[in-house]
Formats: sequence, structure tokens, C-alpha cells
Amino acid sequence: MLQRNFDIIVVGGGHAGAEAAHASACLGLKTLLITNNIDQIASMPCNPAIGGPAKSHLVKEIDAMGGLMALAADATYLQMKTLNSSKGPAVQALRAQSDKLEYAKWVRQYLENLANLTIYQSSVQALIFDDNKVIGVETQLQEKIFSKTIVLTAGTFLEARIFSGKRFSVAGRAGEQASLGLSPSLKDFGLKTGRLKTGTPPRLHKKTIDFSKLELAPGDDKLSWFSFLPHRPIRAQYPCHITRTNAQTHEIIMQNLNESPMYCGMIDANGPRYCPSIEDKVVRFAHNPSHHFFLEPEGLSSNEIYLQGCSTSLPIEVQWQLVNSLPGLKDAVITRPAYAVEYDYFPAVQCKHNLESKNIENLFIAGQVLGTSGYEEAAAQGLIAGINASIRSAKLLISRSEHKFNSRFEAYINNNDSFVLARDTSYIATLIDDLVTKEINDPYRMLTSRSEYRLLLRQDNADERLTPIARDLGLVNDFRFKVFQEKYEQIKNEISFCNAYRVQEKLLADLIKTPDVSLNDYDLDGFIHKSSKLLEKKKISLKNFQFNFETETRIKYEGYINRQKQQINELNKIEKMKIPENFDFKNCNFISLEAREKLAKVQPLNMGQASRVGGVTPNDISVLIMLIAKQKQELELPVH
Repeated sequence: MLQRNFDIIVVGGGHAGAEAAHASACLGLKTLLITNNIDQIASMPCNPAIGGPAKSHLVKEIDAMGGLMALAADATYLQMKTLNSSKGPAVQALRAQSDKLEYAKWVRQYLENLANLTIYQSSVQALIFDDNKVIGVETQLQEKIFSKTIVLTAGTFLEARIFSGKRFSVAGRAGEQASLGLSPSLKDFGLKTGRLKTGTPPRLHKKTIDFSKLELAPGDDKLSWFSFLPHRPIRAQYPCHITRTNAQTHEIIMQNLNESPMYCGMIDANGPRYCPSIEDKVVRFAHNPSHHFFLEPEGLSSNEIYLQGCSTSLPIEVQWQLVNSLPGLKDAVITRPAYAVEYDYFPAVQCKHNLESKNIENLFIAGQVLGTSGYEEAAAQGLIAGINASIRSAKLLISRSEHKFNSRFEAYINNNDSFVLARDTSYIATLIDDLVTKEINDPYRMLTSRSEYRLLLRQDNADERLTPIARDLGLVNDFRFKVFQEKYEQIKNEISFCNAYRVQEKLLADLIKTPDVSLNDYDLDGFIHKSSKLLEKKKISLKNFQFNFETETRIKYEGYINRQKQQINELNKIEKMKIPENFDFKNCNFISLEAREKLAKVQPLNMGQASRVGGVTPNDISVLIMLIAKQKQELELPVH
């Protein structure tokens, strides 16, 4: 029989659940991953791809902390492509077209071979409580399984319905049952829910597509990878293709708008702002005569093609007309119709920065169920929720002398109650701070513009920012840390060489700072060969250049980077000013009523978080600083 007691239970086996379970098991916690369908662990129900603008930053940050997603993406790619390559390093982004079946299989096999982790197929219908603490789960088969903490990563399954036109069924995804009962039971314990909507496009049979009439979208000639670890697999690159809507397509959509559940009133939940349905695109951007769709292969063992950009909830008979109106798709056959999903979510302002519920102790929540979109956003939250659930469970175990952990993790939990990244360290921190601070009404998507520190938070230096932090936590093993140390020793030597070697009487570093000049313009191996005495004199250990991009970025943008670091240091003085626990915002009569209400709802921990709450003005912050300083002064006065 399945054992009845675990240190952590992770509910849901999507990308958030996979990262949460992986983190807790690696930290030495006895972990149960419970999922509706073991075959669907880390599945890609929508776009078969990883990365893209800002999302690649999240993937590389997950990898820098010892997570799974980058390794899986590197192991199963069909195509690798760097986006925004003509722009600055802050917005460049790697994207992998993935083999969706291989990806899920790879993650499942990795997790199945992990010590401390048990995977169990069942559906959770309720959580078990002791007062306001969660202590376990009850399955649909009335099994009761207990744990010290729960990580809830239910995705789009809570009270979910899928729509194709005016027809709908109760399901979390096509062919998969919804999770019923769990959301209402959590409402009883004070958690508020809302409704969100997402969707997926039709899949097409590859052999019915006329690729000669489509534009080719190949991968990069020079491969890049998500993981900072070496020994990446070299795989063949497979092309994607592009088609575009036309006047006939738009006419079909407009004539059938009344059949769309979003336009006839059957769905009133908000969908993803930055990934709208094709109906929304045609209505909202009526001036645009055409919208492009990407045709992306779903895998080497499949003939299905994903029609990216064509998310729709129109009836199937309309979908056929729409697809067959597109260039190259006149005779295309739909293998899986498109549909929309409407589901319950928990607004994340109900969570702390460690992703624990403010209302229910020991319950951590992560992923789409917190109001986000995207595999990468879900995985990033899952990692942080898994770490914090591990810290909470480990503290309880150590206090009862029930378990011993590795020395790094024990040292960390002896000195810290939670793991919270500062906003200037990562996109992960930006994501979570935005979620728990701002009232978000549509599925949140990570964008580079959401970070005020994006020149420092580049995808190339994610390991520099986060690997030492994860090492102290106990998540980064000796091999990864050795690779990390060797990389940055090499970069240090490359920068030293550029600051010592002269080309035509000018330092190589000064030449690189010139616009449109790159390290790749020079014969670096030749320079090194000619300058053995210089290398010896300057004590630079360098055989060749391995990190041209990283070295060039640090040299070329040195002034801007130093300026942003200085700005961060100045901002941190106010940013980190703590707000007293249970501070009475509602009676701060000198700030606006809207600010009082929203601050009372969010209960920010510091002035930085308070300044990002919607409706709070700079004047409100100035007044708040004075009120807190006055309160602190009064508390410090001697009592007579």
C-alpha cells in the first residue's frame, strides 16, 4: 500500500509540479507527486516550445539554481533559435521548438529515478486541515495522505470547462477530467477565487499541408543551449513554416463571431492579453489586413503540426473553413480541434513572497492556478514553492529530531525561515513580486519590460546571479559549482586580456566598446598565440576564448552596467525599508483612500513592494515613510 505520511505533497504534475517535486526531493525531503495522469507529467498541452522573450531568462535562471526545465529542453529540441539577435543583450532570447512527447518522457524518467520522490496517479478532491493549517490531502478514492506541507499546482483544472463554439464539457484539457471539489473546499477556508480563460489552436496533419506555398522559418546555424552545464546533445535542426491570414479568413471569423463563447457571453473570464485568440486579433486589430501563423512540428514520432497563433474557440465546422482559407492549407486536415478552457484560479495577492497562502498555513501555491500563463512562468514558481515548502517541512522535522539534511541546507534553514529572491536578482523574483503585489485580471506573462533591472538580468549571466545563492541553499551540486567557477575564471581572464592586449596602439577592450565592433571580428586565437609573454607577465591563464558573448557584453556595456548597479544601491535604501507587521494602513488618513484599501489588502513587507501596489502614488509613499518613521520613533521613546 502507498505510505500515508510524507514531508511534502505536490498536487499536480505539470511544469510547476515537476520543478517543485524535483527541488524538494533534491533537498532531501520525502516527497509525493500526485497527478491525474502520470503519462502527462510536464506535458505541453499547448505550444510545443520552451523559451522566447523573457521566458528564456526564466529557464536559464531555473537552470542556474539546479532546476529541470533547461536540461529537458536541451535534450529534446527540434530547433534552436535566438530571437532579437540584432538587438541588445538584455532582450535577446533563446527559443527551442521541442519534441513534446520526448520532453514529457524525459522529465518523467528523470523524476522516476530521483531519490526521495514517489509519483502516484490519483485526483485530489480535498485538502485535510487542522484549524488553519493544511496537513494532508484526500483523493477521489477517499484515501487520506498526510504531510507537513502541500504545494498546489493544479494548472487549469480547477472547476474547468472546455469550449468549442457553444458546446462545452467539464474537463481541464481535451480528454482529461477536471479537478472538482478542491476549489470550493478552499473557498471555505477563506481563499478567494476568480475565473480565467486560455486556449489552444488546431493541430493539422503534416501530409495534407502544401509546404511549397509556405515561408521557411529555420533554426540558427550556430547552436545555443538553455543549460549552463556542458555535454549538450547535438541534434538535427528541423524547420518551422509561416502562413498568413487573408481577407477571406477574416470574413469567415467575423461572420461567425456570434458562435464564439467569448462573444456570445458564455465565457466572461479574461484571456491572456499577449496571446489573444484569432477572433480577438481580427476584432481588436481590424486595421491589420493579415496575421501570421507559425506551423511547428510537434515531434519526430508525430505527423501533427501545431498552428501557432491560431488559438480559437470557434465551432469545429468554422475551424475547418478558417484553416482551409490559409495559404498552403487549402487541403489541410485538422487532427485535433482548437478549444478554450475556463478555470478557477487564486489571485496571488493572497500569497506571501515565498508563495505560501496568507490564510492557510503550510499551503504553497504555484503555476497557472496563481493566474499566470506559460510553462516557464509555472516552472519558475514551482521551483520557489518547492524550495519554501522544503524549508518549512525541514524546520519541523529538525525541531523534532526526525531527520538530518545535507550541511548546506541545514545551515540555511538554521538561519532563514524562507527563500525569497530580491527583485534586482532575477526575473523569477520580478514575476513573483508582481504576482503577490499587483491585482492581475488576466493571465500574467513574463516580459523583459516588466523588469526595471533588465540590463543586469540578462540570460547569459543567470548563473552568475543565482548559482552561488542556490549553492548556499544546497540545491547546486559539486559538479555544477565547479563548472560555474571555471566559467567565470575564464571570463575574468578574457576580460583581463582585452584590457592588456593592444591592436594598432589601442587596447582591445577600447575597440570593443566602439559601436558595431565585436570580438568576433578579430583573430583571437592568433592574438593569444602572439602574446604568450604578455599573458605570463600579467598572470593571465588563457589558452583560447570560450565566452565571446559574455566577455564582450561585460566590456561593451560596462558603463551602463555600473550605472544601473549604482541606481540599485540608491533605490535599495528605500526599497528595503521594512514596514512593521500588521501596520494599520486603513487609518493612514494622509494617503489616498484607494491606496489605503489596496495596501491593507496586499500588506506589503517593505516600501519597495508598497510602491508597486496599483493605485499607490509617489506622494503616498512619501507620507507612508514619514508615518512609519514617526511610529518607530514613538516606540523607541523611554517609558516613564
